[in-house]
Amino acid sequence: MDLRVQRTRMNIRNAFIELRSRKPLEKITVKELAEAAFINKATFYQHYEDLYALSESMEDELIDNIIGSIPHPDTLLEDPQQATLELFGAFSSQTRLLEILFSGSRRSILIGKLESRIRDLILRKYPDYEGDPEKEVLITFLIQGSFHAYLKHASGSPEERQRSVSFIAALNKRLMPLPVLPDENTPDKR
Repeated sequence: MDLRVQRTRMNIRNAFIELRSRKPLEKITVKELAEAAFINKATFYQHYEDLYALSESMEDELIDNIIGSIPHPDTLLEDPQQATLELFGAFSSQTRLLEILFSGSRRSILIGKLESRIRDLILRKYPDYEGDPEKEVLITFLIQGSFHAYLKHASGSPEERQRSVSFIAALNKRLMPLPVLPDENTPDKR
């Protein structure tokens, strides 16, 4: 990619982060962003369809970077405690940017994107899990439940956050292995 194009994109992204740190996405205008990035509006539109496309692109890149920094993101079902610790370790290394990009109306999008990426990794490793209701529910529960608990209870000092993460990881370990529910089509073997 041309160095000027890279520099322009970096200026747009930096200006966007600065504006997002102060106001919700819905309150930012392309004109305001262009002024902050020292470009004109036409230049912005050469790179992004609109502010939502920019936000989505940056969110996806951040989620990919977080998951890419986890040594074993697809082991959530085999070793949920270790996977949870690794995931939150990667998550906490990007806390400020996550808080900026996923604030306000974008907050609920974070967990959905994270679940989707981790689910894809698990299903690539275990394709037979796709469509298995117990596995699907378990994956959703481990990811969504962990993150909602973390977001609700991990405020405060780094020690308090670490204690919360350790407890969530231990709780996820206790959930495994869950008893397999009997299949409705399988006769009861009592």
